[in-house]
Amino acid sequence: MEARIENLTEKKLLGKHLDMSFIENKTFQLWSSFMPRRKEIKNSLDSNLYSLEVFPAGHFDNFDPNNTFQKWAAVEVSDFENIPSEMETLVIPNGLYAVFLHKGPATEAYQTYHSIFTEWLPNSEYTVDDRPHFAVMDERYKKDDPNSEEEIWIPIKHRP
Repeated sequence: MEARIENLTEKKLLGKHLDMSFIENKTFQLWSSFMPRRKEIKNSLDSNLYSLEVFPAGHFDNFDPNNTFQKWAAVEVSDFENIPSEMETLVIPNGLYAVFLHKGPATEAYQTYHSIFTEWLPNSEYTVDDRPHFAVMDERYKKDDPNSEEEIWIPIKHRP
C-alpha cells in the first residue's frame, strides 16, 4: 500500500452532518438528505464531494466501534457568504495528510481503511492526528462500480 504525503492548506466546506458510530452507520441517510440539495450551494469550487469524519480527540487510542463521531457530506466552497438552510460549515485546518487511492466499489472501502490502520500506519514514521479524516470523490468515483476510485485522506503527524 502506497501513500502520498500532502501538506494540506485550509479548506472551507459546506454541507450536512449526522452523529453516528461505526456500528450504527447512517451514511446512506446523510447522503440521501444532502445530494438533492447540493445544487443550492452556489459557491462550490468544483464538483468534488467530500465525505468526512470528525472524531473526538483520542478516538483511536482505545478504539471502540460503538463510539460516536460526526460524519459529513459536503463540498468545498470559496467562502461562507451564502449558507442554505439546514446546512453547516466546517473548516479543515492546515496540516499533513497521508493520501491513499481506493480502487473498487465503495462497499469495499473498509478493506482499504483496514490496511491503512493495521499495515501502513504502524510501519510508518507517522501517527494519526486529531483533524478531520475525509474521502474525495471526483469524476472517477462511481459508487458500486468495480472501476470506481476515490482518495482517502488521513491526518497524520510525525511520531514523538
